[in-house]
Amino acid sequence: MAERKIKCVLDEKALHTVMLDPDKCVGCVTCMKRCPTEAIRVRGGKASVAYERCIGCGECVRLCRHHAKLPAHDSWDTLGDFRYKIVLPPPSLYGQFNNLEDIDIVLNGLLAIGFDEVYEVGQAAEYVTDATKTLMQYGGIESPIISTACPAVVELIMMRYHNLAGHLLNTLAPVDAAAKLAREAAIARGIPAEDIGVYFISPCPAKVFALKMGFGVERPYVDRVLSVSDAYMRLVPAMAALTDIKKMSKMSSTGLSWGISRGEANATEELKTIAADGIEQCVAILEALEDGGMQDIKFIELNACVSGCVGGVMNVENPFVARSRLHYLTRKLKNAPNRMDDIGKTADYFLWEHDPTLKDVFKLDDNRLAAMAKMIEMDSIFETLPKVDCGLCGAPSCSAFAEDLVNGVIPHDTKCPRLGENKEGGK
Repeated sequence: MAERKIKCVLDEKALHTVMLDPDKCVGCVTCMKRCPTEAIRVRGGKASVAYERCIGCGECVRLCRHHAKLPAHDSWDTLGDFRYKIVLPPPSLYGQFNNLEDIDIVLNGLLAIGFDEVYEVGQAAEYVTDATKTLMQYGGIESPIISTACPAVVELIMMRYHNLAGHLLNTLAPVDAAAKLAREAAIARGIPAEDIGVYFISPCPAKVFALKMGFGVERPYVDRVLSVSDAYMRLVPAMAALTDIKKMSKMSSTGLSWGISRGEANATEELKTIAADGIEQCVAILEALEDGGMQDIKFIELNACVSGCVGGVMNVENPFVARSRLHYLTRKLKNAPNRMDDIGKTADYFLWEHDPTLKDVFKLDDNRLAAMAKMIEMDSIFETLPKVDCGLCGAPSCSAFAEDLVNGVIPHDTKCPRLGENKEGGK
């Protein structure tokens, strides 16, 4: 079967979500019911997305039995866009391969399929860990500190939990740190800046969006974002054909463990930490924190995907299998973690270049009085509804249906299908 390629364009709406294949969508409402930000509606028998509310968690991709959701990413054809190609493999990539005994096999395989240089994201993660320890020691961030490694979680906070923004760890994501370091090193070796293309192999759509739009940085450090599944299909035969395995990996078990839940939290060496994975558990933790709980906790690691990045929807392996493989590989890595001093950097180098912007995507109106009027109208409509959140109306909940009515998303005279059925005799 020919490969189906979805090429990202530098447009927020295309990047901030998955692509919908309308020919495969049957309007089953599964994706709509599980979306954590109620960004999906099903109207006219097809799903649609309010992209400004999408956090890129990939739940709709994971749950769609009809494969109507396709995560957006760059095509492999973009390898021809640059003369010198640097690839950034994530720790989760190594968990995709059966019977892998040596990470260097994967790194050599990446060179064999067209890249000129490899820089491990796990290595950069160890520098970020070192910077995190410094920040935790000297303060300046509200406790408990929330990890910002998962862009889906950060987007969720920026949208729904504004009061928690001060808790966010203000360090670059490991992939951004890796891209920044690799690009600077290549330029220092005399490679023209315009010839350099930095490629990340992503396990999830949230990272695609964050890297394309440049989260926490003045401009994106990564030029193209490929999918793990595409890389896997090319790596398997390339790795099998290798005759000479060069020693390349500079990562320790600390960096590799970032690919699974609790890896980052354990790396801080802080005793009072929480690590939660799966978007529903992340929401539960954020709700509790916003309500004033967990004040004895020092560090919170949240991953939208079950088991961490190995659970990303752009991977190929079952997340629990991949997690087990990473556990095995971490026990084989004996070298000491990389430190900032090793490369002559301080924590400042790994900090955000600017703070992210809070998003008011749930406000009913820019005018406060108009918003209050809509809220009153919503409450009035909601009281007339059955409050069973059945989804028959094409909205994920009765409150979302009321919101769609007052915002004019659907005609104001639209009736609740469930109430209509009851009036006709309880069909």
